[in-house]
Amino acid sequence: MSRIGNNPIAIPEGVTIEVKENEITVKGKLGELTQDFSGVDVKVEDGQAFVTRPSDSKEHKAKHGLYRALILNMVKGVSQGWIKELELVGVGYRASNQGQKLDLALGFSHNIVFDLAPEVKVETISEKGKNPIVKLTSHDKQLVGHIAAKIRSFRKPEPYKGKGVKFVGEQLRRKAGKSA
Repeated sequence: MSRIGNNPIAIPEGVTIEVKENEITVKGKLGELTQDFSGVDVKVEDGQAFVTRPSDSKEHKAKHGLYRALILNMVKGVSQGWIKELELVGVGYRASNQGQKLDLALGFSHNIVFDLAPEVKVETISEKGKNPIVKLTSHDKQLVGHIAAKIRSFRKPEPYKGKGVKFVGEQLRRKAGKSA
């Protein structure tokens, strides 16, 4: 029995869900998202969406919870939006943005200029005495996560000093250095 898949999805005001054959479209104040689905049925009634599966086969059980979670993320995204914050830890690490171009100085011989998708809003926060923060905002959770992971991959945090690009609130596994 899928505990996640059986929970109904509450649809807030201002959000509409359309179900056509094998595609679901969620529209809200922040945008519109579509998702293909298979192996489950989606019904919308009384301000709630229900995901049901036709049988108890392993494939249907797996897809039941998956599509319910994806639809919930879409509903939250078009109503509230998703935010990812990255922190640049290291001497001389800087971030700035001009429109949709993110300019990162991460200790390499050259700056990294990263073009962002138009659906993602970027903001850089630089305060004196604190690490620079890159704030990504969008209605699409998958896209925001993918872009945040790509930016983090430019300079992953290393375990000795913790220098690199990390998520705000991320706990790093630290190692003790060589002791002479």
